[in-house]
Amino acid sequence: MKKIAVFVSGSGTNLQNIIDAIEKKEINAKIALVVASKQGIFAIERAKNANIPVSIYDKGNYENLSLMYADLIDELKEKEVEYIVLAGYLTILTPNIINAYRQKIINIHPSLLPKFGGKGYYGLKVHKAVIEAKEEVSGATVHFVDEEIDTGDIIAQVKVPVYEYDTPEMLQARVLKEEHKLYIKALKKVLG
Repeated sequence: MKKIAVFVSGSGTNLQNIIDAIEKKEINAKIALVVASKQGIFAIERAKNANIPVSIYDKGNYENLSLMYADLIDELKEKEVEYIVLAGYLTILTPNIINAYRQKIINIHPSLLPKFGGKGYYGLKVHKAVIEAKEEVSGATVHFVDEEIDTGDIIAQVKVPVYEYDTPEMLQARVLKEEHKLYIKALKKVLG
């Protein structure tokens, strides 16, 4: 059984999805730690409800991100974390944590990478760009994290149709539904 840490910045729907999949034995893993980027997010409540330890690493409390991640790496090693799963985590990772967990940091992005990935492409901005580009298909991508944004090796993808009448919010909701299924499938593939 692999020990994972899940990094969160928001409501934690992907975190809840992973917790549920582990409980159903769909993924052979244990969440050793949930890492939150700030206080007051609902993902922290989800972790506490599942009796999962939470650590808050707020970048505002550090001189720079490398120092924050150095502290976090120490905690991850102490908890014997083998993989990091990003679940709506909005703080950029620095080379020290990427190198400590090379090819072991997993992220999900709401487009068919390499399209609509990179700096500035997150949340509704992705779906707005897809619609403005008149794409007929969008989707989600699970990938390993490297030093660039959304450029790591692709683990799995799912396609979602884009309709003429779509708003960014409608497309986001349809993609998110598939994201949840895809993330579990991809984690199962990587974690066994």
